[in-house]
Amino acid sequence: MDPTLPDAPGGTIELDITTSEGIDMIGDEDSIALVLNRLKRAHGQLAGVIGMIENGRDCKDVVTQLAAVSRALDKAGFKIVATGLRECMTGESADGKEPMSEAELEKLFLALA
Repeated sequence: MDPTLPDAPGGTIELDITTSEGIDMIGDEDSIALVLNRLKRAHGQLAGVIGMIENGRDCKDVVTQLAAVSRALDKAGFKIVATGLRECMTGESADGKEPMSEAELEKLFLALA
């Protein structure tokens, strides 16, 4: 996935993510930017954790940083689910498709729990 996504007509960017259920993730520019920033931050933190382990750093420091990575990933996932909830509540999705059903949203939420 190219982290520098071009703007799409109507002020939305389509993020080419498909879940195992075949649901495409669509979101507004701000939501996608937040998710990408959180994932990039987690990516950098994870690289730091790997380096810490390779350099024999203290277990407590490694676990503290690993917990930060986990929280960053959780926040990104919850933002994705929140976007789906917003679309479901308004009855509109950014791309004009039917929003996810309550069962689909519940399944995504439980995958993060």
